[in-house]
Amino acid sequence: MKVINLGENSSILNSIIAQMRDKEIQKDRAKFRNNLYRVGQIFGYEVSKALDHKTVSVTTPLGVAKIEVPTDKVVISTILRAGLPLQQGVLSNFDNADNAFIAAYRAYDQDQNIRVITSYCAAPPLEGRTLILADTMLATGTSLIDCIKVIKEKCGEPVCLHLICPIASAKAVENLQKVFSDDVTLWVATIDPELNSKSYIVPGLGDAGDLCFGEKL
Repeated sequence: MKVINLGENSSILNSIIAQMRDKEIQKDRAKFRNNLYRVGQIFGYEVSKALDHKTVSVTTPLGVAKIEVPTDKVVISTILRAGLPLQQGVLSNFDNADNAFIAAYRAYDQDQNIRVITSYCAAPPLEGRTLILADTMLATGTSLIDCIKVIKEKCGEPVCLHLICPIASAKAVENLQKVFSDDVTLWVATIDPELNSKSYIVPGLGDAGDLCFGEKL
């Protein structure tokens, strides 16, 4: 699996991530959602560079211009609910993209072992298409791996897979590298070093779903 860390280069992306991490700025729920949307726009633009392109001719009022445009048939997916603003940001770059939605959550047994339950999947056929899956945080990678397995079983095998996960843990990146081959690309803005006892990323930014939409029971 190829890993591209956009945060390694100085850009406005790092300023947005800094705002998202700041516990005082996080109190503004609308700003947090908007920052996540902005991050999605940046990642969508960067991923577009990795797609296949062709030259087309465009007639202007004064002549004909030749322009390189992407040719991939794109499907943009997210895992409910925290990924929604991120997905919308990615989608703003792809006028004709189809979309997919997956619902997954952690469940704990009596021994506090974690299992991921996937309860909903709505997606178009994926054969011959490029799948971009946007998920705000990558803690252990278990949810993401399970969701990709489900969507492939239900909708087919995409020709190309891009994973957009702005906040990732080193452990999750390691886990994904054991599962995915070189034709999969993981796009991140930062790789944090630790997970706490509840498998939350440290320093991370907290619960992205709650920060976007409010606390849940």
